[in-house]
Amino acid sequence: MKRKLTENLRRLEDRIQAACARVGRDREEITLVVVTKYASLDIIRTLVDMGIADIGENRVQALTKRAAMIDEYLGRRARDLSAGAKPRPRWHMVGHLQRNKVKTLLPWVHMIHSVDSLRLAEEINTQAGKLERVIPVMIEINAGGEQSKFGIAVAAATHFVEQVTTLPHIEVTGLMTMAPLTDDESVIRATFTRARELFEEIIGERIADRRVFRWLSMGMTNDFEIAIELGATHLRVGTALFEGINLAPDHTSVEETATK
Repeated sequence: MKRKLTENLRRLEDRIQAACARVGRDREEITLVVVTKYASLDIIRTLVDMGIADIGENRVQALTKRAAMIDEYLGRRARDLSAGAKPRPRWHMVGHLQRNKVKTLLPWVHMIHSVDSLRLAEEINTQAGKLERVIPVMIEINAGGEQSKFGIAVAAATHFVEQVTTLPHIEVTGLMTMAPLTDDESVIRATFTRARELFEEIIGERIADRRVFRWLSMGMTNDFEIAIELGATHLRVGTALFEGINLAPDHTSVEETATK
């Protein structure tokens, strides 16, 4: 499994490097968030041992359980001098977040990519205040205008960002979007271009501080190269890394599947 993961990661990195080279970007500008939605806990442990620093989950239950298990695993490793200590990964919430799950999520999450309502932002702010934390978030934008997708409409995004930046326990670090699932590259490019233009407009109008508001989370397995060309700073990739690997579900995955 580790050999296959290493091969897949090398191919993925080659594609990221090539996309960066095409537009003159530095690879260091881009954070790869490995989305482990269907991966087993053994696979996640292996990824952590390989040095993967950023892990994304779509569901709160999966993130909190897996983060706790990985934390325990790394704690054992730290006590075993022969095993060598490994840094704890940063956990990213990349899926839709319900307000009633915020309290459970915050002790474990590093960043939330999917803030899509003022009520959700206010709940994050309240719970973060109780923990004496400031939570980095991105605002989810429905840049493709799809009715089936979550996210703030482009026309409402500027005012929304202005509102959320007033909350003291939230740090608005950028925007997140998803392109429509299509083979039409022009549609994907139009979606990512719209998100990038909105990002630049928010900075240009000084609605958010560019020293903090600096990230664009966009691009998954099917379209991350286009996202890089159009300014993405965070890629949310899973499938490309797990090609050819049996993603035997652990207990967490089974529970999630049952609740869908």
